[in-house]
Amino acid sequence: MTERGHGTYLAYRSLAIAAQALPRPVASLAARAAGLTLSELWRDRRPVVRANMARVLGRRAGERELDAAVVEAFDSYARYWVESARLSGMRPRDLLSHFSIEGFEAIEEALSTGQGCIVALPHLGSWEVGGYWLTLKGHPMTTVVEPLEPPELFEWFTRQRSALGLTVLPLGSGTTGRLVQALREGRIVGLVADRDLAGHGIPVDFFGEKTTLPGGPAMLALRTGAPLFAAAVYQRPAGYYHAVVRPPLSCRRTGRFRDDVEAITVELAREFENLIRTAPSQWHMFQPNWPSDRGA
Repeated sequence: MTERGHGTYLAYRSLAIAAQALPRPVASLAARAAGLTLSELWRDRRPVVRANMARVLGRRAGERELDAAVVEAFDSYARYWVESARLSGMRPRDLLSHFSIEGFEAIEEALSTGQGCIVALPHLGSWEVGGYWLTLKGHPMTTVVEPLEPPELFEWFTRQRSALGLTVLPLGSGTTGRLVQALREGRIVGLVADRDLAGHGIPVDFFGEKTTLPGGPAMLALRTGAPLFAAAVYQRPAGYYHAVVRPPLSCRRTGRFRDDVEAITVELAREFENLIRTAPSQWHMFQPNWPSDRGA
């Protein structure tokens, strides 16, 4: 491990330990302070966040509204990290009493048949809290994350999430086969799917402009017959959360496999748009997500 990598690893671990030790009200204040700090440290990312917020809020958004949305986005992101660090030390009854959900009945109905299901989410709110809630309800989730540097940091994050009942798979060769197996075993597969990391995703119109989204959720649904749901976990004041599960997308084969994947991904993009518009500043998109912002 390089000296910089070791420093990053120690910093994350130290911050997590500190966050776990803080009472909830103090942790909330710390998250807000961290959000302001991030906003200053990542000044180079502000234009990207502002451009993303402008797409979501639309042409009617004024300068002040956009400025406020950018600040709130950093605040929400900091809250996400602080709360994720605190999850392993949270008492189950506290989470259950602070979590509400709508639309989960459709997932329960699918699981009752022995069939697994796929839940696709945008980088919105506190999605990992939803994963822990599923564990507490007897439905531990399998998910995929991009590898972190240094590797020791990724291993630590994996251990943290494993302690919450999540099975975390690194993005890479062999991952699809393990996801298929999880679905065959009747498990929930959760995929955060609003960023095309590989760069060869499905073309979609997303908030009025062309970009690409990963086709993984659609391909898994078509290959396994597992139902595909779009969902989000929103942050609410005072440490509360509210999750929304949308009705399952239509994932039947109608023709050429590639065409069906594209059609489903386009519909998933529409679902993501609606979920993000509900709380735009909770969308943690701090990277260019459209070709025009990447200079392409």
